[in-house]
Amino acid sequence: MDAKEFKDLAENIVGAISSVYIGNEPVVRKTLAAALVNGNVLFEDYPGLGKTLLAKAFGRVLGLKYTRVQFTPDLLPADILGTKVWRQNLGTFELIKGPVFTNVLLADEINRAPPKTQSALLEAMEERQVTIEGETFSLERPFFVMATQNPIEFEGTYPLPEAQLDRFLVRLHVGYPRTEEDELAILEARLSWGKDDPTTDLKPVIDRETFIEMQELVENGVYVSRDVLRYIVNLVRNARADSKVEAGPSPRGAIALMKIAKANALLDGRDFVIPDDVKTLAMDVLAHRVVIKAEYSFEGVGGEDVIKDALKKTPVPKGAEYE
Repeated sequence: MDAKEFKDLAENIVGAISSVYIGNEPVVRKTLAAALVNGNVLFEDYPGLGKTLLAKAFGRVLGLKYTRVQFTPDLLPADILGTKVWRQNLGTFELIKGPVFTNVLLADEINRAPPKTQSALLEAMEERQVTIEGETFSLERPFFVMATQNPIEFEGTYPLPEAQLDRFLVRLHVGYPRTEEDELAILEARLSWGKDDPTTDLKPVIDRETFIEMQELVENGVYVSRDVLRYIVNLVRNARADSKVEAGPSPRGAIALMKIAKANALLDGRDFVIPDDVKTLAMDVLAHRVVIKAEYSFEGVGGEDVIKDALKKTPVPKGAEYE
């Protein structure tokens, strides 16, 4: 597979998803870029904006196995990971696999479950394996989590721990429809579908093997110059050095930004990364990894403000040989 074939397949995927998720193609592209590097995606926004619809559409269009877990206050870790059950007739324990044994796990309203249950996903999200009663099981490739959450100000929500937030490659805000025409198109599409869930009619655009091949091209077929790597490092370090920051993006955040920048390059038909790939995704990759000091947090300062300042402060490499 070369960059042109990759781009054609990616455009088919984005087109299929955009047929049901209308009016926000940039979010679709960013989600696909994250999936191509096995990155976990957190959709954070108000109810009713299509977060779950988008995640379900991805599971179907990519031709992958996907399962959905509705997070609730009484959900237990074993409900996600699975458990071992004693079989009297066999005299042994049998593993009952949980919904985490899939390719795409949709964790719907993840912040409605208490921290103990949220943390059950940590090992799976980072190491692509789970440990059940002392025994470790590898998860099938590819594996990534698409989680949705409502803003933490809503009643009945539990903030995600910083350790878990750091395991999401990107945090995306879906947002309201941008124009009147976009919102009108959503209503017209609903009339034409004749049902609330159009994802049931979506057909896979590719299969699992092709998607893995696309992932391998992102991993091994994209060049990143030293100038671009230094730009990523300087951007992360400038965010970390901000006086308003209690804890800044970790090296994991820098690696995440590098990986998704490679995917973004191929989505544009290039086999090399340019600074614009980094700038396009820096906010989505880094903002949720910033912990603001309490006194500034009370004033309404957020991670987005820190990353915005870091982007302004960090010199963009000019005239470098990226190819």
